Amino acid sequence: MAEGISLSNLKPFPGSKKKEKRVGRGPGSGHGKTACRGHKGQKARTGGGVPPWFEGGQMPILRRLPKRGFKNPFRVVYAVFNVGQLAKKFPAGAEVTPETLKEAKLLKGKPLPVKILGDGEINVALKVKVHAISKSAKEKIEAAGGSVEIIPL
Repeated sequence: MAEGISLSNLKPFPGSKKKEKRVGRGPGSGHGKTACRGHKGQKARTGGGVPPWFEGGQMPILRRLPKRGFKNPFRVVYAVFNVGQLAKKFPAGAEVTPETLKEAKLLKGKPLPVKILGDGEINVALKVKVHAISKSAKEKIEAAGGSVEIIPL
């Protein structure tokens, strides 16, 4: 530790601390009268100024560019599972529902309708009650001796 430095004589380096700019406090301050805002105009007024996206009255970029695409308001987003996943997680004769999928920690996040797809192999008989199922998944489950029931959305 350097000699002569203690908590009683600590101070910031010279030039590291600037004095606050106090505007509109008379001519002696150097920032009086118009308070650094110039003379008149939109930006000189209280509450004046334009938003960052304003382009001076020119047609804005978002309105000049062509629009693309379509967002279907009736689209249904499913939580998707494959028959291979079900075969690994559930024993023979088990019932597969959205509730049991949640208990098995397969279905996470906000509740979504469940759809089963046919990827993978299944050799256990399961009772499947879901919102949607693919043709191949239904065939594989029924071939393994299971049953499929569709729950309405």
